[in-house]
Amino acid sequence: MAIARFPNFVIDCPDPGALATFYGALLDWKTEISADWAEIRAENGNCICFQPVADYTPPQWPGQQVPQQMHLDVIVDDLDAGEAAVLELGATKHEHQPGTTFRVFLDPAGHPFCLCVD
Repeated sequence: MAIARFPNFVIDCPDPGALATFYGALLDWKTEISADWAEIRAENGNCICFQPVADYTPPQWPGQQVPQQMHLDVIVDDLDAGEAAVLELGATKHEHQPGTTFRVFLDPAGHPFCLCVD
């Protein structure tokens, strides 16, 4: 039997509201923003939270001088359509693209995330 359920990911960033807005639009999840915390939540209870960090330094991927420590992979039906949509939301396509079934982007705070096809 599980000890706990519904784990949340908490992501450090300079502006929790901006990053929650970005990922809320990406995943079509409900966004809740307060002065020092923001979160997005799916109808099934899954949640990603965002907390402010003073003097935030974004990860430098693929190098490890400032490691990413974690990243999100999200599934899309079409990489080209997904790419166009996340770029419009404010993502940046990373210059290093090591695969053909996924694409690497940086969110507005500089965290790497991948659009993947099954």
